[in-house]
Amino acid sequence: MTVDAYNKAVEEYADNLYRFVLKNCRDEALAQDVVQESFEKLWMKLDDVDGTKVKSYLFTTGYHTMLDILRKNRRITELGENGENVPRHSDQYTDLGEVLQDALNLLPEVQRTVILLRDYEGYSYEEIGHIAGLTESQVKVYIYRGRVSLKKYLVRMENII
Repeated sequence: MTVDAYNKAVEEYADNLYRFVLKNCRDEALAQDVVQESFEKLWMKLDDVDGTKVKSYLFTTGYHTMLDILRKNRRITELGENGENVPRHSDQYTDLGEVLQDALNLLPEVQRTVILLRDYEGYSYEEIGHIAGLTESQVKVYIYRGRVSLKKYLVRMENII
């Protein structure tokens, strides 16, 4: 991969990668850090990465970097928790986007990731499998289960009102 191809990859994929990570982690600063670190890793492996597979490399690297950071933060949080439940949402929702985001947040991490990659980013099952380290059939199962969970959540009136 050349420096020009790297610069082109930054222009083409930085926003998509940021949006994907942000949807998963819901933290703008963390999403920016993950995107920056992903491009840094790509720069370090510039000679090893095939220019035709740079998008897949970036999303795979970004996904795994995000998971590493979230796991590290979860361990730190668990050590410092005082056991109190803090309410996180208001009682009424007026925006369907918020309701959908809440529904996505309730999904297990792997289901949320494959649904975001498929429905928001438009990846094929094979590409999602490569990014998430799953087989194509596992991807299909997780997407199906996630969509069923989303449907069950969204049809309950108390979740929308």
